[in-house]
Amino acid sequence: MRLTKFTDLALRAVMRLAVSEQGGSLTTREVAEAMDVPYAHMAKAITRLQHLDVLEARRGRGGGLELTGTGRRASIGWLVRELEGEGEVVACEGDPPCPLRGACRLRRALRDAQEAFYATLDPLTVTDLVASPTGPVLVGLSGRPPQ
Repeated sequence: MRLTKFTDLALRAVMRLAVSEQGGSLTTREVAEAMDVPYAHMAKAITRLQHLDVLEARRGRGGGLELTGTGRRASIGWLVRELEGEGEVVACEGDPPCPLRGACRLRRALRDAQEAFYATLDPLTVTDLVASPTGPVLVGLSGRPPQ
């Protein structure tokens, strides 16, 4: 099982924002710089996380990004499912469709493995992911220029 880069980026953004209270709100640009990714990619991930009610963005002076209560309590399994979408591991109905699709046992086995993957992530929350030693490293990724 491999996550898309988009999901990986969104999860890293959520983790960074989970520890941001210690240093104030961060902007999308600051999170992108801290994670060393292009601003445009981070902006897309931030927008999707807003639609999922995982974070909110405030514009203007004193604005920035902040995790919502939903974002803090959300299961990582739920979040990954939402970010990855409903797709299956293999494209049996692709173009052209697989000739084994009517009698294949692999599709079911891969679907079960995918669900086991998500089930492993279900009990975890953002708070779990940013516990030590990860949290202090995330705080060190300021994304702010030195003053």
